[in-house]
Amino acid sequence: MHYPNGKKNNGMKQVSAANRSMKFSNRGMTLEKDINTTNTFYWDTNKAVIHKKPTPVQVVNVHYPKRSAAVITEGYFKQPSTTDYNGIYRGRHIDFEAKETRNKTRFPLANIHYHQISHMKSITAHGGICFLIIRFSAHNETYYLPAESFFPYWDEQFNEGKKSIRYEAIKEKGYKIPFHFQARVNYLTIIDQLYF
Repeated sequence: MHYPNGKKNNGMKQVSAANRSMKFSNRGMTLEKDINTTNTFYWDTNKAVIHKKPTPVQVVNVHYPKRSAAVITEGYFKQPSTTDYNGIYRGRHIDFEAKETRNKTRFPLANIHYHQISHMKSITAHGGICFLIIRFSAHNETYYLPAESFFPYWDEQFNEGKKSIRYEAIKEKGYKIPFHFQARVNYLTIIDQLYF
């Protein structure tokens, strides 16, 4: 087959170095992009108000090469962040962490931090809806795992338990999130089943 540029396709797919680096630089960001798209759809349709929480950063040094182009050259995290997203849905506080793994058989607990668990336990104790969204990119599957189902696995690791959760256990304890064109990670359907 000849393309408009006159070159012949030999059947081999060519991937440029720029495309390869772009693919690798965006690893782990597809879940976040899908959730952000979903949250925008929820906002636009007046279903829910859910936002990604910004990580608090203390700016220390700024370089001004031009008046209109300030560049932050040094900054530090003010405090550890809590979870990725929070907001409100049908009068209930929503709070969740989103993680993506390429591992086919397990979800490493090292992906979550102690201060995040402490925050999640506080949210559940005060009646908020708290959960994890876990994507297994190798299986192209995304799961809603209630925080209450996650906590025993977290606590068990400190009593000589496993440092990960098996994929099968997440399939069993979690809920597969349906994919839709506009609401790519339609987690509200799971919340409706569980709480309303």
